[in-house]
Amino acid sequence: MSTMLGSEFSRRSFIKGAGATAATALLAAMGISATDATFAFAGDGGKTFTYAIAGDPSVSPNVITTGDRFGLMTLKLVYSPLWMYNADGINYFLADSYDTSDDGKTLTVHLHEGVKWQDGEPFTADDVVFTYEAIESTETANQYSQLVYDQGKVEVKKVDDLTVTFTFPIAIANAAEMISQGFIMPKHLYEGVTDWEHNDVNNTPVGTGPYQLMEYQPGQYLRFEANKDYFLGAPHIDQVVFQIVTNENTGMQAIQAGEVNAWIGTPAEVQQMNIQGNGLTVTPYSEGRVAYLAINCNRVTNENVRKAILYSFDKPAICNAALLDPQYYDVEYTFLPTISEFYDADAVEKYDRDVEKAKQLLADAGQANPTFTIAYDSGNTLTETDALMMKEQAAEAGITLNIQAVDPTALSNTMLDDGGDYDMYFGGYIMGIDPTTFAPLFESDANWNYMHWGDAYPEIDELFAQGASELDPDKRKKIFSDLQAAVQNTGAFYPLYSNKRLLVTTSNVTNIQEAGLVPVYTFEDLSKLDMQ
Repeated sequence: MSTMLGSEFSRRSFIKGAGATAATALLAAMGISATDATFAFAGDGGKTFTYAIAGDPSVSPNVITTGDRFGLMTLKLVYSPLWMYNADGINYFLADSYDTSDDGKTLTVHLHEGVKWQDGEPFTADDVVFTYEAIESTETANQYSQLVYDQGKVEVKKVDDLTVTFTFPIAIANAAEMISQGFIMPKHLYEGVTDWEHNDVNNTPVGTGPYQLMEYQPGQYLRFEANKDYFLGAPHIDQVVFQIVTNENTGMQAIQAGEVNAWIGTPAEVQQMNIQGNGLTVTPYSEGRVAYLAINCNRVTNENVRKAILYSFDKPAICNAALLDPQYYDVEYTFLPTISEFYDADAVEKYDRDVEKAKQLLADAGQANPTFTIAYDSGNTLTETDALMMKEQAAEAGITLNIQAVDPTALSNTMLDDGGDYDMYFGGYIMGIDPTTFAPLFESDANWNYMHWGDAYPEIDELFAQGASELDPDKRKKIFSDLQAAVQNTGAFYPLYSNKRLLVTTSNVTNIQEAGLVPVYTFEDLSKLDMQ
């Protein structure tokens, strides 16, 4: 993910109502200046893995409301989900399996036996019920699923200590995804807590995960020690340090000097580095992120004018200028990432560059030589490149694009405003696997529909609703093909690329594939990572 505050979504948004509205999962880049960062921290013996992260979790993360990337990475070390639902399938953690009823409404979850919290207390179904009831009753819950629909809440019941049922008020095709990746918290410690963000329990978190948080120095680092009793096997690495490095140059220097063992770079940074000479490895992996340009329909009201703007762009050239090498990205043509099984570029209008068509559309609309303002996050070099390329390309169709760098918080605020200050702006998101989880960004009344098309495209809402309740795989595929086409036909949403995340590691880091590279958290199970 980039650091486009407010315009970025993580996959841990939540579903509420027959359609979906999202809790923000903003990827903040907070903390002190990285020029103040120190790499003097050393482990107390054993294997220590130091990961340079680009932001500070700021306050002690909690299971219910934490939504920033670095807070979620912290949670993933300390706590465990029932399972992880990824593009390549399900990997189980606190659950061993689940069964689905014939009507598609009830999931019966079978929990892993013998799991203990890091304080020695047993993990049971009571903890699961407690956690999900807290999610349902907390308006600001930032779990993957709020599990509250217009027809009612999902009923979570304990059958016995190792069995829980989730009963949805309606049939939901992706019910298993909706309850995945919500970290489970200990009932015996949080029972009675009313303020999830500010309480003493957060300061010394107790989870079931592979590591325990031992020390947090704001703006500097977080230190974790291995949970030797981790129920999936003791971690290979004794100590993990999240070193907070918000300055890109500092991070690049640190990984080359071996002061940290892992760091995330951009294609331009990786090309500047002496990868081979410093014994480094670059591992590109997809987070299913979609970077896009949104056009505000309240400011650019004519659909054909919006389409003219899109026809003036040369998407492959823009992608290559920003990301340098096709191995680092996939060109995007729909709102779904290319890794989705439902991705269907053949179903949509791709807006391949056609300058003459753009001119004709403008002439038909009586808007020859229009001028628009395009805004981008002032801290994002990729979108700056995108904007500059678009400005140059649009000029050939007689379109003037004034580009403006905007503070990320201000950009977030204006994107939420249906009037706003800009005609178009850049965003990006990492959502779920099933297309219905993208509804918070595209439904008519969704707060995070940055295109602000109101009720102009009711067919989009209808297709999202149909896809959510349809259980037949073939019928769902057709629904989502039609849905992708409908979104692109608005001329207001222009997907650009799915940029891969580039993990740079030192030569002594091993078992990267075994640990699993996944969206947001980097590693699916860091206990499997190893060092020579």
